[in-house]
Amino acid sequence: MLEIRPTCEHCNKSLTNDSNDAMICTFECTFCKDCVDTIFHNVCPNCGGGFTERPIRPSHLLKKYPLSEKVIHKPVNLEAFKKLLETYQNIDPRKR
Repeated sequence: MLEIRPTCEHCNKSLTNDSNDAMICTFECTFCKDCVDTIFHNVCPNCGGGFTERPIRPSHLLKKYPLSEKVIHKPVNLEAFKKLLETYQNIDPRKR
């Protein structure tokens, strides 16, 4: 089941369940749309994959399937990320 994480891994911005700002990669790395668009340019700094909008868990299922409370805040080393970005930025995520 999808882990709905509460914050952006890079900037620690709050990402509530109903946020339109939450983005995830295939490994559920969670970042805010601003970081994805302006810093990472749709390249996950952890795996090199692309991002998609995180779905919203229906409110009637939250009691049975609660949201994650685990905060993963590990700001990306942007200098180290440059090489990954250069490798994948101009390749469609489906072809990486």
